[in-house]
Amino acid sequence: MTDQTTMSLVSLQLGKPTTVAAAGSNAWWDGEWTSAIFKQPVADAVWLGYLGLEGDGVADTKVHGGVDKSVCVYPAEHYHVWRSELNQPALPFGAFGENFTTTGLLEEEVCVGDIIEIGEAVVQVSQPREPCWKPARRWQVKDLAARILETGRTGFYCRTLQPGRVQAGDSLCLRQRPYPKWTIAWANQIMHHTKYDLAGAEVLANCGPLAGNWKDTLHRRCRAALQPLPVPNQ
Repeated sequence: MTDQTTMSLVSLQLGKPTTVAAAGSNAWWDGEWTSAIFKQPVADAVWLGYLGLEGDGVADTKVHGGVDKSVCVYPAEHYHVWRSELNQPALPFGAFGENFTTTGLLEEEVCVGDIIEIGEAVVQVSQPREPCWKPARRWQVKDLAARILETGRTGFYCRTLQPGRVQAGDSLCLRQRPYPKWTIAWANQIMHHTKYDLAGAEVLANCGPLAGNWKDTLHRRCRAALQPLPVPNQ
């Protein structure tokens, strides 16, 4: 069970989409690109609505944002490891594009469907975060997305159940845990590492609070497994 005495919002980050110009180095990471990953810490209280934090934005609305992903959360506990592994001792909170950098919410403990009160707002854990190429490009570490998945240090998304103001320094309170066995770590395992576990995929796909895009992916996986193999030409 999560130790609620250690649950807090240690840093809150906002950022709008920014276009980065090519530097002309011909390196794999060098080229014009647009992202909202360059989020900056905010000390004042910020309104959290159903579609996200006021003053925040996403560049690719096909894979980011929306009601199931109104806020991105990343554990502060991971930072000391990444700072060492990436040789980036000054790696700041928000480095992975998260809105909330928290303590006490590790992937092995947080569960899909958890309802958490923070400041005036209430959020619900909806899915693990699936890292894309943008953190790798920002920090010029080509395999960073793969390393995030491999280590399980992915963070997660929440949907907003009750809008309200939130602020760095707020304590977090776990109000409900309806699915205590369905941790973020377990969901990552089913989606990315044990793709032939169709029983697990079916269970996870039918988890009510799970984000719709994950449900669709898992349902497609299960349906595909039931299709007969093609008969070879004689």
